[in-house]
Amino acid sequence: MSLKPIREEIDKIDEQLSELFVRRMECSRKVAEYKIEHGLEVVNREREEAVLDNAAEKAGIYGGSARQLYATILELSRALQYDITGGGNALKNEIYASERAIPREENVKVACFGVAGTYANQASVKAFPNGRINFCSTFHDVFSAICSGEAEFGVVPIENSSAGSVTEVYDLMLKYRLYISMAIDIPVNHVLAAKKGVSLTDIRKVYSHQQALYQCSYFFRNYRNVTAQTYISTAAAAKMVSESDDMTLGAICSEEAAQEYGLDIILRGFQNNPNNKTRFIVVSKKMYISENSGKISLCFSLPHKTGSLYSVLCRFAVNGLNLTKIESRPISGTDFEYLFYLDFTGNINDKNTLKLICALSEELTEFSFLGNFEEIIY
Repeated sequence: MSLKPIREEIDKIDEQLSELFVRRMECSRKVAEYKIEHGLEVVNREREEAVLDNAAEKAGIYGGSARQLYATILELSRALQYDITGGGNALKNEIYASERAIPREENVKVACFGVAGTYANQASVKAFPNGRINFCSTFHDVFSAICSGEAEFGVVPIENSSAGSVTEVYDLMLKYRLYISMAIDIPVNHVLAAKKGVSLTDIRKVYSHQQALYQCSYFFRNYRNVTAQTYISTAAAAKMVSESDDMTLGAICSEEAAQEYGLDIILRGFQNNPNNKTRFIVVSKKMYISENSGKISLCFSLPHKTGSLYSVLCRFAVNGLNLTKIESRPISGTDFEYLFYLDFTGNINDKNTLKLICALSEELTEFSFLGNFEEIIY
């Protein structure tokens, strides 16, 4: 049997489906116009569930697939209705009112996690060469400094190519809902440093930030007599070792931090991944969207319903948007409810991207537009 007649039959069916799809979307347009006239909400979950149940029942053994197909059609229909009804105007106006250029003038106030010599310090200097950098001992202090007005911008790490996400920063982003103004990818080349005269065989404890310790975990497998000790930051660990009288201590830090605190470098480039990088974000209370912005961040929550995440993600696929990151974090005080943090490539100057974001801002609970920013890679 030849495939040709079967494919010809499929082509005929597809032609009918295309015509029916257009007719259905035109009906959705009329529904939107009716809802505007009568002041009705776009979303009608009861009606949508009835449509999905009916499609699944009529499809028999293909019920699950039919439900998924119709869920996508309903998503597209809802997006069209939001576009017609002008959903998301509040967010749209906020985006239009955003600043286009991040201030780089002398003495702009920048809150930076850690102390002098940290990788965050390096990222801060690259982002604000003429800035006035104030160091903060915790991630929370960086966010607090921005919210109180002590700083205009804050610089914190959000993920590492080896150790993954910095979950505390994600939680703070979701708590404070500050805007991301820029992302900076910094090469991370760790060194093992100690006081002058100390050799590798003398070291019994090595201090560093937990992410750095994880990034150098192979070292601790090879040197069983050396224990890893977490510290507030890589540079703070170097500072502590330099001020200690204990000659059995070492620190994993940057070469700059070792030099800053007068330590000898015992090992170089011993992290697990030779291409190790950390992504830092610049956060602010004010929204900045430059012409070179190519990445967008959102956060939102979803109902406990089968396919709810798929339904949202398919909207990005339909618009040709590439997802680069999805992270879920538990909502404090709830029973296993989550906020989703989403990164994707795009620019709000694209009208379809802006329409999608504005529609989602109306549809999804706990929705926040976290920024459209440029990512600079060093």
